[in-house]
Amino acid sequence: MDLTALDLTRDAALLTAQLVDFASPSGQEKPLADAIETALRALPHLTVDRYGNNIVARTNLGRAERVILAGHIDTVPIADNVPSRLDEDGVLWGCGTSDMKSGVAVQLRIAQTVTEPNRDLTFVFYDNEEVAAHLNGLGHVAEAHPDWLEGDFAILLEGTDGEVEGGCQGTLRVILTTKGERAHSARAWMGSNAVHKAAPILERLAAYEPRKPVVDGLQFHEGLNAVRIEGGVATNVIPDACSVTVNFRYAPDRSAEEAEAFVRDFFAGCDIDDYVVDDHTGGARPGLDHPAAAAFMAAVGGKARPKFGWTDVSRFSALGVPAVNYGPGDPIFAHKRDEHVDTRKILAAEERLRSWLTA
Repeated sequence: MDLTALDLTRDAALLTAQLVDFASPSGQEKPLADAIETALRALPHLTVDRYGNNIVARTNLGRAERVILAGHIDTVPIADNVPSRLDEDGVLWGCGTSDMKSGVAVQLRIAQTVTEPNRDLTFVFYDNEEVAAHLNGLGHVAEAHPDWLEGDFAILLEGTDGEVEGGCQGTLRVILTTKGERAHSARAWMGSNAVHKAAPILERLAAYEPRKPVVDGLQFHEGLNAVRIEGGVATNVIPDACSVTVNFRYAPDRSAEEAEAFVRDFFAGCDIDDYVVDDHTGGARPGLDHPAAAAFMAAVGGKARPKFGWTDVSRFSALGVPAVNYGPGDPIFAHKRDEHVDTRKILAAEERLRSWLTA
């Protein structure tokens, strides 16, 4: 197979296989970005821009609305699951099949086949989604060229198993540290055990009752959990420091400031010596009340679900663009050695988007 050029005349399922065979783990996306740029520049109805390994293509037809179709082109590290393999049941196996090269294939097919859409279209292909937030290509484009991402409604083609998932929850990570005094464990009374001092933090978390608010018609489910505990020096030493890492997944009716205030108040009185916000990215409201979203739901069918995890719809929300998640991949199989996708769902997603954009 030619791994320098993409054939956009293939259906989305076959194109997914070709994309998978372009190995592109995070940080190694350039060959695939080059191929996407070349393929899109051959389409006369699109203008194409590039920033790093991020490609943005747009129609400019003067339509009343602009819709953004976005997807990341990187994958997690390959686990002996490239090249792709199509079995007799129509299941495509390989790294990125679900997360999210099947969605990227749908984007490319719409870019190639829908030359006169009923809404102006922006196609965004970006790198480094699977790694640290500061490396995220969509974030880099938003900072350097926010005008490239202007629109009325956005669809992130992350895997949702062919169902619409509205918005996303925010994620806040804090590190709570308690401090004590080292001593020999044979004479423990000569010191102060920082691990024991962390007990009120864990007791508070064990008693937490999750909030389940309804936001724009969708019920979200918050979570507050310890995800890591670090402490101890040696098996005969009373530890003088203990850190508890806590992750708060919060519904999109809270602002980032409200989320941070809630967590601080929640642990008030726990005798914490150091409190550090280690990472924080806000959520996104579902955006299903926008007219374009209503038309999209009518074309796709089914009933929208809330997105409990965090996705890049949050970045669109921060830009004032309501966004939903919709893609053919099944998120249950993302990042797994046996990652795969049902090709029928890829073709269905392609057809539903085309129907919506040409009706």
